[in-house]
Amino acid sequence: MFLAEVADTESTYTTFDIFMLLFTILIAVGLVRLLLQRPRKNVFAIGFGTVCLLVFLVADFKMISGW
Repeated sequence: MFLAEVADTESTYTTFDIFMLLFTILIAVGLVRLLLQRPRKNVFAIGFGTVCLLVFLVADFKMISGW
């Protein structure tokens, strides 16, 4: 019975998930580039990028756990 119920459920994977993962990678690359700047660092941009990356990482975790 249990296997039949599992087989009936559909995957919640959509093509939007790919864009979410790509945006997360893009934000991470941007944050690393901001952190590696030598002469002056933009503290506001680093903070904003960190918050955005954390939000996207949590969203990606919830999205992937729902697959």
